[in-house]
Amino acid sequence: MKASYFLNEIHKMGIHTIAGVPDSTLKPFCDSIYLHGQKFKHYVTANEGAAVGVAAGVYLASKNPACVYMQNSGIGNIINPLASIANTEVYGIPMLFIVGFRGESGVKDEPQHVFQGKVTCELFEVMQVPFAVIDKNTTDAHLKDILKQAGELFLQNRQFAVIVKKDTFEKEDEFIWENENVLVRENVLEKLLKMIPRDAYVVSTTGKISRELYEQSNQIYGNHQNLFMTVGGMGHASMIAFGLAAERPEKKVYCIDGDGAALMHMGALPFIAAESPKNYVHVIINNQAHESVGAMPTGCQETEFAALARAAGYQYAAKICTMEELETAKEIIACMEGPVLLEIMVSLESRADLGRPKETARENKEVFMKYHAK
Repeated sequence: MKASYFLNEIHKMGIHTIAGVPDSTLKPFCDSIYLHGQKFKHYVTANEGAAVGVAAGVYLASKNPACVYMQNSGIGNIINPLASIANTEVYGIPMLFIVGFRGESGVKDEPQHVFQGKVTCELFEVMQVPFAVIDKNTTDAHLKDILKQAGELFLQNRQFAVIVKKDTFEKEDEFIWENENVLVRENVLEKLLKMIPRDAYVVSTTGKISRELYEQSNQIYGNHQNLFMTVGGMGHASMIAFGLAAERPEKKVYCIDGDGAALMHMGALPFIAAESPKNYVHVIINNQAHESVGAMPTGCQETEFAALARAAGYQYAAKICTMEELETAKEIIACMEGPVLLEIMVSLESRADLGRPKETARENKEVFMKYHAK
């Protein structure tokens, strides 16, 4: 199925606004929005719950339902606004969900998606949202029937979800997003690992940041024992790092975060600043994109995290664009009490042969805890 055809069909239903968070399963759909979606208003939101808020506002102003797209891991973020705002027992706001199906049974996937895949359909059942699962064998006629059902539910002020399996959408023209940053993320992470004391806690965010840190640490030190890779729960690495910092104030804690992850739960910044852990170093690797799911722009490309951190109350924050600036910052943070934040601007570049952790998430947790218990 062509994503452009799908977009055409939902436009016929009166949907003129699309909001959400990019997903690799939905990459052709996201590409098509940028390249063929001129009929739509499109918003990439900080998290999926925020997209539900956008859809609610659009309906209140126009009486037209909106489309909210996400990876199935984002269902958790929509549950509160879906239950307490959109549900028919509250305001009754119709909307269409497009959900990329990760962790599908029988399809090899990363560990953070396995359980999510098992409960994806059940979550919509619990939320009383009717749904249909589509795949590469779904015909145009079948899709029309599905969307007809969705339209009937919209008239009842209800929601409908279309759950999209891998390879459902054909690859059409690819949307290419680029930035102008010169630093390569993998080189920056190598430099950071050499800066960080080996007895420090290191917590990394989901996606390619953790994968590159894993490979770099193994190459430099022969292991990754001091590294906790937050393979799921996008946006929560900074609070995991805070929990470590609060429990072990005598140890330095480094959170290696991403710009998309930091945007997803931005409230962590003022919270960390208010708690003021002296042993906390927050590094945000900023490539202005959700790279791990197809290098799609975050929708907030001009956000300056260093400025936000200063405004929130971090003790020190700097925006880093060169290796020389990173070297200077290293000397500053070595003798400064936290929390401090470094925003490091990097290009959209990664190796095609970038590997993945060989151990399970639980094994990595146990190695991490054993190493730091010494």
